[in-house]
Order: sequence, then C-alpha cells, then structure tokens
Amino acid sequence: MPAEDAAPSFPFAVEDPVEPPPEYAGLLARRPVSRVTIPTGDRVWLVTRHEDVRRLLADQRFSREAITGPGAPRLLPIARDSKSIFVMDPPEHSRLRRLVSRAFAPRRIEQLRPGIERLAGELVDGMVAAGPPADLVAGLAQPLPITVICHMLGVPYEDVGRFREWTDIMLSYDRDRHQEVLAARDSINDYLTRLIAEKRARPTDDLLMVLIDATEDGDRLSDEELLAFGYTLLGAGYHATTAGLVHAVLTLLRRPDRLARLRAEPALLPAAVEELLRRSQAGGGLGALRIATEDVEIAGVRIAAGEAVLPLITAANRDGTVFEDPDGLLLDRASNPHLAFGHGIHHCLGAQLGRVELTAALGALLARMPGLRPAVEETELVWSSGLAFSRPRELPVAW
Repeated sequence: MPAEDAAPSFPFAVEDPVEPPPEYAGLLARRPVSRVTIPTGDRVWLVTRHEDVRRLLADQRFSREAITGPGAPRLLPIARDSKSIFVMDPPEHSRLRRLVSRAFAPRRIEQLRPGIERLAGELVDGMVAAGPPADLVAGLAQPLPITVICHMLGVPYEDVGRFREWTDIMLSYDRDRHQEVLAARDSINDYLTRLIAEKRARPTDDLLMVLIDATEDGDRLSDEELLAFGYTLLGAGYHATTAGLVHAVLTLLRRPDRLARLRAEPALLPAAVEELLRRSQAGGGLGALRIATEDVEIAGVRIAAGEAVLPLITAANRDGTVFEDPDGLLLDRASNPHLAFGHGIHHCLGAQLGRVELTAALGALLARMPGLRPAVEETELVWSSGLAFSRPRELPVAW
C-alpha cells in the first residue's frame, strides 16, 4: 500500500495520557490532513492544524447531522434518531440554539458563580476534614459538576447519585455494553419526562423551567428536544468538566513551580484556566466527527462528498505556528485562541459554565490545600477506558 494511502489506527496509543501522542507533532509538521482508521473499521480524514480545524468547525459543508445517518461512521454512541443540538445542522440547529441560548447567557451563569464557589469550597473542606490521602475524583471532580447540573435542572439532591450512574453508563462507547447504554438512556428519559411534567404543573426557578418556557415567535421546544437537551447537558456538562479538572490538576502537580506561582498570584487563575483548557487531552475531540456534503479541499487535500472528517482539536491546540511554546504551560499567556470549546455554530453553549466551575475548583484547592501534592506515583493511576472523556478513575492527593 502506498504511504499516502496508509490509514493508521486512531485514537493513537499514548504512553502519557496527560500529553498528546507523538504522532500529533509529525502530522502538524508534515501531514496536516491524513487518513486514519477508527475502531469501527471506517476510514476518516484527520485534520490537525489550527487554521484548518478552525475553518472546518465553521464550515457548514461539513455536517454533524449526517453522522446519525445509516451506515455513517461514529466514534461515540449517538442515537440514530437523536434530537440533540450536538448533532443538528441549520436550520434546525439555528432554531434550537436561539431557544436555549438565553438559558446560558453570561449574566445567568455569573449568577451561579457564588453558589459554585461555595460548593467547591465545601467539597474541598470535606476532603481536608477527612484527612489525607483523599481521592480528588470522588471528592471534588465528580460531585461538583453533577451537583451543579442537577441544581440547574431542578433535580432533587437525593437523585444525584442515580443520575451519575446512568450518565456514566450512557457515555460508554464499549460496544459490549450496548444494552446497558440503552437501558441507562431509557432511565434518564423516564426520569426527565416525569420531571418536565412536574415542572409544568408546578413551575420552578431553574434552567429546565427556562427551557420549558423558552419561546420565539410562538415556537417552543418539543418534549423530545427538552429530553435530548437534558442528555447533552448531563454528558457534556458532567463528564467533560470532571475530566478537564482532573487533567488540569495533574498538569499542575507535575509542575510544582507553576502551582506555587498560581497560589502566590491568584489573579493569574483566569488566564491559567484558559492555558489548562488549551493543553488538556481530556476529550481528544472524538465527538467532533463530521461528514462532507460536497467536495472540499483542505490544505491541498481533496475530501470527497460523503467522506468523514475529524477535526482534531487537541492537536490544533498544540500548533506551534499559533501558540508560542505549544507544549509548555504559560500561566500568563497573553493570546490564547484555543479551540477547547469548539468554534462556529457548535461552539459549546456551556463554555462559560465550564470556566466558572474550573476556576472555582482550582481556587478552592489553592486556598485550602497549600501543600497539594500527589499521594501516589502516577504509574499507579488506573485510567478509564470506556468513557468519552479520558481520566484516571481515582487521583489520590495529600497536602
């Protein structure tokens, strides 16, 4: 097989889950558009350069909706009949985004900040009170985002555990767990259906009620769309933030000098969060797969209509033509046009919420655990293998 037709397996094997595989640097330098073979056996185009990825994410000739069609390659277990905004194209995507965007308006998210900071502080205080070592995943990285999301949806606190269990299963992309995934999705569907009915009967002041009431020119979200949005929020808002926080902490623990500087200069925290988002390998961009609806040329490579394309955000965020010292950790990086939350019409609606949660969690750790350090060797960490977002199952820390 000629070299240009080779299609190595993707995702690439990694020795260090906190850093990108070495193949990224080679692709960025020499083959910014290349073929790979995903676990389903399908061949897809991998796009790695920042300029090309950014363009692709905004180019409506690449369809998200088409990945739900019969026979389309998929990296994640997205339902064929999904009504999620995550896999919609205009005009339906535009309609749905208009209806839900006000629920994520910056002003509304800022109103949540004090409560999120208080919750993060309480969770860290709980770990401190119990004494070292503590598992940062179970003590902070998991309960913070799932509790915030359940609060936003108006889910009673006593049901948070069930939501967490269902969501963990639903986001598995292990084909051997297909029936479990469907059962978990049905459980969330039944619960949210009852919750929506209860809120219509007895209105409340939460995000789900905002979505139920959202109208534009007489248009409203259907029950099916409300349910799909609930799934999207639980998946992206919970697991993405959990994994992102764990990767951020691991990155800082590896660099005690940066951790010390951030503790001494807390005003750097917002810029540091952006830098940690840029460097994160938590998601790998696996959910960004698209299908070309017409022939398109990227970086001199012709992508034919019907072919699948994966814009690799984690590689684009290490592009040395855009970012000085791309593999470094610059806490005060002045310009940081990273693509961690995507770009274009699918730019993450919850980006500001994710930033608030990461800032609150790191701020609580810096303030309450001045001697934060690993409690085990990194080689002892066991990494998750079945979730859409990569992270260690536990992260023992001391202080």
